[in-house]
Amino acid sequence: MNQRGLTGQYSQFVIAGAAIAVVAPKFEAWRPAFWDNLATTAQLHRIKRLIAIDHRDCGAAQIAYGEASIADPQKETETHRKVFDEFRKEVGRREPKLAIETGLMALDGSIQMFG
Repeated sequence: MNQRGLTGQYSQFVIAGAAIAVVAPKFEAWRPAFWDNLATTAQLHRIKRLIAIDHRDCGAAQIAYGEASIADPQKETETHRKVFDEFRKEVGRREPKLAIETGLMALDGSIQMFG
């Protein structure tokens, strides 16, 4: 967040799997915590943007979608791209005023953004 000039200007919520935890059927029981936190943050802090960052070599992706979903970088990227598409749709439905950014972080800390 420092690189984006957001130091001290954001509210952070961390959940294993990040966007995967919000859309994968395997983690359905976790969703209320995310949605309640997002609604509260939007109300209290009047946020205008939501940034979701997944990471490569994600065990939650493997649990949710199987080993083949992360078998190589191309398949892993495609898995996260699909997750982000579903995540953006669901957030947009619930919090239509929020801009949504999604990214996939490599283990070296670099991030590939997906809109």
